[in-house]
Amino acid sequence: MKRDIFQAIADPTRRAIMVLIAAQGMTPNAIADHFEMTRQATSKHIQILNECGLVSQQKQGREIFYQLKLEKMQEIDIWLEQFRKLWEDRFSQLDALLNTLKSGDKEQ
Repeated sequence: MKRDIFQAIADPTRRAIMVLIAAQGMTPNAIADHFEMTRQATSKHIQILNECGLVSQQKQGREIFYQLKLEKMQEIDIWLEQFRKLWEDRFSQLDALLNTLKSGDKEQ
């Protein structure tokens, strides 16, 4: 079953895992060491990230290393872009209003 990418980022533990493995691949045990939960619970989070296509697996000897697939993060960025533009427009309007108010204060 393919999960929605937004299911993965909805959970704070999965977001923390994504931050951990963004720079370098880590084994499930190394990831689990950063959390106060069982290895099985950590593996479940990794499985969900994998089902969403957010992580890749690389086998090195007997170990499996998980790494964040940064290109998959682009899907989130595209969705967020609509809100980024909205907020930029609102901040521009606020700047214009503040400048107008400042100009009015100087005239008095």
